[in-house]
Parts: sequence; C-alpha cells; structure tokens
Amino acid sequence: MYADTQNDITRQVVRVAQLLLAYGAESELVEEMSQRLGAALGLASVELSISSNSLVLTSLVHGRCITTTRRIREHGINMTIICELQRICLLTEKGLYGLAEVRKRVNRIEPRSYPKRYLIPMIGLSCASFCHLYGGDLAASALTFLASSIGMLVRLQIAKHHFNLLVNFAVTAFITVGIAQLGYHFELTSTPKLPMAASVLMLVPGFPMINAISDMVKGHLNVGIARWGHATLLTVASVVGITMAMQVGGLLL
Repeated sequence: MYADTQNDITRQVVRVAQLLLAYGAESELVEEMSQRLGAALGLASVELSISSNSLVLTSLVHGRCITTTRRIREHGINMTIICELQRICLLTEKGLYGLAEVRKRVNRIEPRSYPKRYLIPMIGLSCASFCHLYGGDLAASALTFLASSIGMLVRLQIAKHHFNLLVNFAVTAFITVGIAQLGYHFELTSTPKLPMAASVLMLVPGFPMINAISDMVKGHLNVGIARWGHATLLTVASVVGITMAMQVGGLLL
C-alpha cells in the first residue's frame, strides 16, 4: 500500500471515529467500528486511544505506522448519524464501498432534528404522561404539559444561541418549575407537587449517564469518568435552577 493511500485511509477512519464520539457513541463502539472500517479499507491494524476531548489513532501497514490526533467537540446525541456511520462500515466490509465512496458518504452526513412544532408538544405530552402515571389529576397533567412545553421551547432557543449547556439547563429548570408551581399558588390542582417533579424530567441526562457507566464497565475509565462528571454537572445545574425557582416562589425558606 502506498504511503498516500495509507494516509487517506487513516484520515477517513479517524474522521469516522471523531464523528462517532462527537454524536454520543460509547467508546467500545468507536474502537470496534474504527478497526473494522480500517481493516475493510486495507489497513493491517488500527489502534485507538480515546480521552474525554480528543483521540489518537495509529494505523499500521507493512510495518509503516501513521499516527494522527483529533480534537472532539460534542454536538449532542444523534443516533441517526451513528447508525448511518455503522451502515457505511457494514457496506464497506461487504465490498460495496471503497475509499472514495466512504469519503463521499461521510461528507454527505448532516445532523437532522425534529421540527419544533412536533418536538415541543411531544416533550410536553411525555412529561404530562409521567405526571398522570405518578397519580396526578387532569389539572396537574395539563399544568405539566404547559410547563414542560414552554421549558423545552426555552431550552431550544438558548441552544440556538450556543450558550453553555450548564446555563441552558439551569435557566430551563428555573422557568419550567416557575410555571409548574402555579398549581401551588392558585390551587389549580389537588396534587401540586407532581407538576413540579414531572415537568423537569426532560432535563435528566439519562443517555450520558448510561454511556458513562458502559464505558467504565468496559474498561474506558477516563472517558467514562469524564462523561459521568459532565452528566453530574448537568444534574447539578438543573437542581440549581429548580431551587432558585422554588425560592422565588416562596416554597423554600
């Protein structure tokens, strides 16, 4: 294999690994997909070292090593992109894609999200459903729907302007609980506590915590601990917003 070819393959493999990490894949999957894609494109071996915000990849062909480093910038969880990268890897292993086709397919990948007009009411409906399952009455469920829908709208608007994620969670929690506690002040429901609890469930960082535990169980302690710390900070930011809203509303002395 010519040096230029090995360089091109290495760049493409590390690009795939970079995208997988940026969009929320667990470390074990990133290693596996990088090694399989590299082997399918002709590399003898691929070694990957992953940290919380960077990765180092080394490819080996006929005793010649190439090492490259990439910085990881998180773009949020997007399983559609991860599934598309897995699909590209599988088709490459079957011999349907070569290096040029892999490059073209990867460059064409773009993150897609649900339209706000669908996402916001569905988030509100899911939180209202949790409120109902916890024993909330109809008024409590309706208040939960209103609070979580407005909270999700605020969250999306803040994210649109690229504010820090911790600020995003704190402000969203503050506004959401501020609306939900209206059930206390105006006696709108016989279960006023439930809207306050159910409306902020959209802020629970469940996926990052699952990934963190998975990474630590599978031996990627540094990445797992970093992800766990980030998920914990998001939870603390939400708690700060909730506490501030309750203090402003007079529910905490």
